[in-house]
Amino acid sequence: MQVLHIAGLIVIGVLLFGFIVFFHELGHFLLAKAGKIRVNEFAVGMGPKLWGFRRGETLYSLRLLPIGGFCAMEGEDEDSGDAAAFGNKPVWRRILVVAAGGVFNIVLGYVFMLCVLAPQSIYATTIVSQFAEGSTLEAAGAQVGDRIVEIDGYGVYTDRDLSFAMALADPKAVSMVVERQGQRVDLGTFAMSTRAAEDGQEVLAIDFYVEPEPRTVLGLLGRAGSDTVSMARMVVESLKGLLTGRFGLNEVAGPVGTAQAISQAAGAGLSQGFGQALRNILVMMTMITVNLGIINLLPLPALDGGRLLFLIWEGVTRRPVPAKYEGYVHAAGFMLLIGVMVLVTFHDIFRLVTG
Repeated sequence: MQVLHIAGLIVIGVLLFGFIVFFHELGHFLLAKAGKIRVNEFAVGMGPKLWGFRRGETLYSLRLLPIGGFCAMEGEDEDSGDAAAFGNKPVWRRILVVAAGGVFNIVLGYVFMLCVLAPQSIYATTIVSQFAEGSTLEAAGAQVGDRIVEIDGYGVYTDRDLSFAMALADPKAVSMVVERQGQRVDLGTFAMSTRAAEDGQEVLAIDFYVEPEPRTVLGLLGRAGSDTVSMARMVVESLKGLLTGRFGLNEVAGPVGTAQAISQAAGAGLSQGFGQALRNILVMMTMITVNLGIINLLPLPALDGGRLLFLIWEGVTRRPVPAKYEGYVHAAGFMLLIGVMVLVTFHDIFRLVTG
């Protein structure tokens, strides 16, 4: 029975992942329609077309593979004499259309986060309520009522920030700043308690408790927003870690690794019931959609952010970059992106096979 539950949850995860990509394309589609840009086809899914109908200028189609979709706009990648073509619209309107995909992903993350938080009756804060016996944090000078605001230079605004910062911290040298009666108090650098992780490594152990916050309607809406922002900050910090060498290939997951992580999260949640397993998947999906939204907006070739960079250049200089040169840049970026995905996927499979 548990195997069937896990299989069902993986299917749900795959469908949710496809929905994330579809929602990204929906952002492009809605802004294109609002900007009176001709959309030749809007597809749900990828691969061979199963069914479709035409309404006005647009073919709406359903395709075989439930892994996203696409929005094909007239004149998006080539010159067109159609006045409604993407390339013939004002640059500010094209910027909105291109940016809409990533923005919609982040909005979807907020909706997922609402679904995750809604069943909870209380939420954790960053205010210390009491200490465990022999607490290293208390020994460092923290007091009940202190609000933790910074760990190793990383700003802490929510309990998710707190968990993330402490997960990255070196247990032997943690620097922390708290807010006490409206004043910032630097606790300096100190060693914290540790525990053995599953892989045998010593990791930081939290030896204090935080105050709970009761759920209210406005509190839920605000908490979903702050937690979504926290996840966005985690993505940015993780990208910085990859660029600086703080994180290696073992900390990067492609589609295979993501599916494995989803199944692990689902399996862990099943011990508490199907609902908890589903909430675990939604947390993973929130991270994925926010991750996709932010990465897609980075100024890299072949991504929406790369297109935005060319559009901003056009807006500033009043001269567009010739389409063929922009095409070369995006083609090179696409090949590089495919190469990275192949490398990450191969590593995912190797890691899965070798355990």
